[in-house]
Amino acid sequence: MRRKRAPRREITPDVRYNSVNVQSFINRVMKNGKKSVATRVVYDALDIIQERSGKEALEMFDKAIENASPIMEVKPRRIGGATYQVPMEVPTHRQFALATRWLLAAVRGRSGKSFPELLAEELLDAANNTGSAVRKREESHRMAKANRAFSHFRI
Repeated sequence: MRRKRAPRREITPDVRYNSVNVQSFINRVMKNGKKSVATRVVYDALDIIQERSGKEALEMFDKAIENASPIMEVKPRRIGGATYQVPMEVPTHRQFALATRWLLAAVRGRSGKSFPELLAEELLDAANNTGSAVRKREESHRMAKANRAFSHFRI
């Protein structure tokens, strides 16, 4: 039997941009509890974005997250011995989680430069509707569109 769902934790905004999304992104970048390193990396990347684009870094960051966030995804549902991929709308908090996961996977897959530079490039790509994370979102939407016939099997 399932127990009740765990309560959602409250995340405090970051110090520089006063944004909960940036702080959450920093937490996702962090490895082995090294928050100061993760904070420096993200802020350096946002400084590079500001320098290259000439626009506000937070605005570009939000645009990148928005462009990498999926609206629809498929979830497997077992019905009568067959498993169907049922298209579902993605809740807002999961959209952000998937976008950050895909962005960081794309950055960690790149090589040749420092992590802040790679992160800045990937965020700029996502803000311009290109890059690996946006391609992943398009793939998710394609899967949902292809399986529209099973949308009546809502979970």
